[in-house]
Amino acid sequence: MNDHTPVETAPNAPQVSQTSGIPPEELDRMTDDIIASLKTVYDPEIPSDIYELGLIYRVDIDDDRNVAIDMTLTAPGCPVAGEMPGWVENAVAAVPGVQSVTVSMVFDPPWDQSRMSDEARVALDMW
Repeated sequence: MNDHTPVETAPNAPQVSQTSGIPPEELDRMTDDIIASLKTVYDPEIPSDIYELGLIYRVDIDDDRNVAIDMTLTAPGCPVAGEMPGWVENAVAAVPGVQSVTVSMVFDPPWDQSRMSDEARVALDMW
């Protein structure tokens, strides 16, 4: 995966790298659809989706439309640690145009509440 253009999607949003070999309209649609799919995945213990919680650190789309995602958990001992990457992979794999999905669990930097969006803060009443 090379020749990527990082795209900032929102405050505290993950880095989304997009390859210039894909037509811009398709890239924009794929990016929007990938983010929408990530917003369908919830930590069962927290009433907010993983995207708004700030658990997605990086999304990378290469020329062949393979998607690589770096994500974390609110805590390394999270009870769904073994299951959540599969949920993310399945959600993103359903996006039209995506060829494959690889999800990597990372813990550096550690997640903290500053990564949460305003939407998540409202849902969790954490102001």
